Amino acid sequence: MSEQRQTRGDRARRVVVVGAGMAGVQTAVALREQGFTGGVTLIGAEPHQPYDRPPLSKAVLLGKAEGSALDVDFEALGIELRLGREVLRVRPGDHELDTAEGPVPYDVLVVATGAEPIRLPGAEGVPGVHLLRTLDDAERLRPVLAEQHDIVVVGAGWIGAEFATAAREAGCAVTVVEAADRPLAGALPAEVAEPMTAWYADSGAELRTRARVERVEAGAVVLDDGTRVRADAVVVGIGARPATAWLAGSGIALGAQSEVLADDHLRASVPDVYAVGDCASFPSGRYEQRLLVHHWDNALQGPRTVAANIVGETPVAYDPVPYFWSEQFGRFVQYVGHHGAADSTVWRGDPEGAAWSVCWLRSGRLVALLAVGRPRDLAQGRRLIEAGTPMDPDLLSDPSRPLKEATA
Repeated sequence: MSEQRQTRGDRARRVVVVGAGMAGVQTAVALREQGFTGGVTLIGAEPHQPYDRPPLSKAVLLGKAEGSALDVDFEALGIELRLGREVLRVRPGDHELDTAEGPVPYDVLVVATGAEPIRLPGAEGVPGVHLLRTLDDAERLRPVLAEQHDIVVVGAGWIGAEFATAAREAGCAVTVVEAADRPLAGALPAEVAEPMTAWYADSGAELRTRARVERVEAGAVVLDDGTRVRADAVVVGIGARPATAWLAGSGIALGAQSEVLADDHLRASVPDVYAVGDCASFPSGRYEQRLLVHHWDNALQGPRTVAANIVGETPVAYDPVPYFWSEQFGRFVQYVGHHGAADSTVWRGDPEGAAWSVCWLRSGRLVALLAVGRPRDLAQGRRLIEAGTPMDPDLLSDPSRPLKEATA
C-alpha cells in the first residue's frame, strides 16, 4: 500500500466520510472521541437522519417504532452532515469528490458506503416487489404486513428469515422460496443449517427449497418447474454487494465482489483513502485470509481503527473476531468467528431442541461458534477465540459444562 500523506492528527485538516450508515457515523464520532479537531463532513445519499438498520426488519417493519435514528448530536460534535447527496465519483489525484451539487475537497477520505441489495433479475418494475434495506423500504412494507397479504419471500438467508418472522407475527401467509437445498446455504454448512429448516414450518411459514424463480408476475411468483405461488407482495432477500460503483475509474483497487481491498490498517490502495464496513475487505492474520464481513459489529468496530490511524502516529491493525446475531422464529441466533478453515466440529446440545451450539476447531483451538439460545456459550466462546486457548473436544461436547471449563 502507498504511504499516506497528510493523514496524522490535525495535518489531516478535513476528513470526508462517504456513507451515513453505522460505519460512517461511527467513524465521524470516533474521530472526535480520539481528539481530532479538524473538519469532519459526513455525506449520505438518503435524506433521513442517520439510522440503525437492524430495527428495520423488526420494530420499524411491524409499526412498533417510527424509526431508528442514531442518538448522535452531530452539531455538538462539530460534524457537518450533508444528507440526500449522492457522490458520483472520486478523483484521488485532486483529493476531490464529485457530487451533483459540486466538488467536495478532502484531505482524508473514508469510504463507508456499505452494501446494496442484489435485485431479482426480471422483477424490476413489477408491482408489489420489495427490498428491505432502507428506512423507505421498511415504510413501504409496513402496510403490506398490516393488511395481512399473502407474501412470497425470495431467499432463505438471514434477512429472508427475519422478514418471514415479522410477516408471520403480523398474520400474513408466508412462502419462502430458496434456490439452494437448505436455508442459509451460503453462510453455514449443510449439517448446521439443516435443523433450521423446521423453524419455518413451526412458525406457520412454508419453505420451498431447490425452488428457482422463473419470473414474477402481478399476483404470482412462477418457479422454474412451472409452479405458480400466489403473491400479493414479493420480498427479495438474495444477498447484497458492496456499494462501490461510484469508485469506478478512481484507481482504488476492488476485489472479486467489488469491495474495496483495504490493508490491515483499513487503508485503500491510493493515498489518504480508508474503507470500512460492508464495502471493504481486510486481511485477517487470525484467520490467514481476506474477510468481507457484512454485519453490524464490523461497522461498529472498524471505525475505531480508522480513526486511530487518521489521528495517531503509530498504525493500528484491524483483526477482529467477527460477530453477528439474528432474531428469527422465536430464536436468538448468534455467531462469532470464522469457520472456513476449521478442521473439526463439536456439537453442544440437541439441534432439535430450543438451545444448542456448534463449535468449530482448528488444531484444537476454537475458531468459530454458533449459539442458538445459548448466549453464555457465545460470550465465553468469543473470549476463547480471541485468546486462542486450546480446547478439549470431549469436555466441549458436554452442554452442561461452561465453555471456559472445557479447555485442554
